[in-house]
Amino acid sequence: MEKRWKLMEAAEPEVIALQEKLGIHHVICKILVQRGIRDFESARAFFRPELSQLHDPYLMKDMQNAVDRIIRAMQEREKIMVFGDYDVDGTTSVATMYQFLSQVYESDKVDYYIPHRYKEGYGVSRKGIDYARDTGVSLIISLDCGIKSTELISYAKELGIEFIICDHHMPDAVLPPAVAILNPKQTDCPYPYKDLCGCGVGFKLITALCQKIGLPDEYYLRYLDLVATAIAADIVPITGENRILAYFGLKRVNEHPSPGIKALIDLAKLGDQPLQINNLIYVIAPRVNAAGRMDDAKLAVQLFIEKDPVKATGYAELLHSHNDDRKEADLSITVEALEMIENDLLQSERSSTVVFQPHWHKGVVGIVASRLIDKYYRPTIVLTQSGDIVSGSARSVAGFNLYEAIHACREHLLGYGGHFAAAGMTLLPEAVNAFCEKFEEVVAATIGEEQRVPELIIDSEVRFTDLKPAFHNIIRQMEPFGPENTKPLFIVRKVRDNGWSKVVKDQHIKFSLVQDNIIFNGIGFGLAEKFFLLGQNQPVDVVFTLEENEWNGNKHLQLRVLDLRPSPSPSIQHSFQ
Repeated sequence: MEKRWKLMEAAEPEVIALQEKLGIHHVICKILVQRGIRDFESARAFFRPELSQLHDPYLMKDMQNAVDRIIRAMQEREKIMVFGDYDVDGTTSVATMYQFLSQVYESDKVDYYIPHRYKEGYGVSRKGIDYARDTGVSLIISLDCGIKSTELISYAKELGIEFIICDHHMPDAVLPPAVAILNPKQTDCPYPYKDLCGCGVGFKLITALCQKIGLPDEYYLRYLDLVATAIAADIVPITGENRILAYFGLKRVNEHPSPGIKALIDLAKLGDQPLQINNLIYVIAPRVNAAGRMDDAKLAVQLFIEKDPVKATGYAELLHSHNDDRKEADLSITVEALEMIENDLLQSERSSTVVFQPHWHKGVVGIVASRLIDKYYRPTIVLTQSGDIVSGSARSVAGFNLYEAIHACREHLLGYGGHFAAAGMTLLPEAVNAFCEKFEEVVAATIGEEQRVPELIIDSEVRFTDLKPAFHNIIRQMEPFGPENTKPLFIVRKVRDNGWSKVVKDQHIKFSLVQDNIIFNGIGFGLAEKFFLLGQNQPVDVVFTLEENEWNGNKHLQLRVLDLRPSPSPSIQHSFQ
């Protein structure tokens, strides 16, 4: 699939001014300016994060109310239940809060609850509230959910059960009747950083409780490995507080992981290298998510709260097995969906993809939607059926508001929810065809031409002469990478194959390129169909990230190539930040 290349720019006077202050490579200063880092102090805060840079938790609206209510519950020996969603953010949040409360309060007065993905659905559930009533709970702390559960929290209030909500999703105009709502996205919340994940909001509550009770910092810092895992899995911006939490969370993952995290690391055979955010996203998070996708997400909480390394390994092995089942279901459904699309002659003319089979596993349809976008790059919905109800997951392409498109189809739906890039919906089987046609109509009318083509956002042009170990060492100090602090993407122009590039495993290119008599090797996954460009004795432009490869104890820099074109390239869109 061809991609659009978009080269970022920055105001040159600002770049020069920053370079004079920092004394580092011009290209890196350009990238920093693009990311809003324009002076020495902001650069120091970025490159040298400190826990002291975290905001006072009491700046968050209702924090004092939440702390006071929990302290009163402890004083009056009330039973407290921690309630969280079934994904990574929810299960890490519950594990963090449950462990903390069990340590500072009577452990038999603390319980936790994770709703079953298929029996109860997302968020606060009536079954969970009834369980709380039946077990004598009078205070529920909800994490990563609750902000939209107005009716259910009203029901709990009628039963004499109060709620503290820790959430990060967008609030509605009418808020639930909770004793405290901790959510920086509330319009009247003065908290300076708005992009915490659910576990991050819970972490701030624990921090505030430690300050109130007078406990050492380690009482909340010990959970940073779980917070970092949640930040990675929930794809929140790696800026501000999230960057600090992820930085020190990764440090704890690598130096003092909890038994559960260590068991997952060992099982994935990652123990011989420092872990980065990508390891958490692509190795740890899928195994945790597999619990809720294939069975019961309580297993993930059991793993995170387990202190015995042997028992933790047992839980990790169960998650690993669930993940293998998830991968098998994901692969078989993806293959079946691709065949359906290939055999439908009308699909090539459509602006959207909607596929439906009643037997598909509900836990993986969102993953399959993402796989189909990788192939066809258009807004995609994958539907399956449970009983008399069809349900589905939707994924979008960059820049297209998926939620609004589904909202425009609401006449055919029983329910729906989500955000700009991902959503879910339920409908009756007889409404599937009408929904598919309406969704296609809406997408075709609203999607822009540029949104139909994937985009590579290139941070800067470089030459091979720039790519030295010192340059790479500073790039490494920009970690952890993630949304709004992505790994820098570079373009090098007019390079040539030196005759040693080759196709490997029929799909990939092993590059050996030369510019200014400097040779760089690299790998381009899935680029084999572009290998012919290297054999024409013509220069090419290459888009890549820079990485370090270690072989037999020797380290050298190499290119991770994402795309290439003949030089001179077609016009590249420029974007000023």
